[in-house]
Amino acid sequence: MSRSNDRYVVHNPKGGWDVRGPKAARSSGNFRTQAEAEQRAKQIVGNRSGGGEVRIQGRDGKWRDSDTVRPGNDPFPPRDKRH
Repeated sequence: MSRSNDRYVVHNPKGGWDVRGPKAARSSGNFRTQAEAEQRAKQIVGNRSGGGEVRIQGRDGKWRDSDTVRPGNDPFPPRDKRH
């Protein structure tokens, strides 16, 4: 189930990578690299109260990764070394 705080990093067929919200008509931004788009998506989710999920899609359209973003400063951050 997607929440309004969630963001998706998806490939744009016209070039680059988009950051999109669930059911959004437009993207929050277009970025040259997937890493730039992922960083921006995490910023957006982190700035919203309640945090959320960032899901990353590969060029093949399959979801390849996801990361939960906590709001503000988390006193006990996860030990996930991939992000």
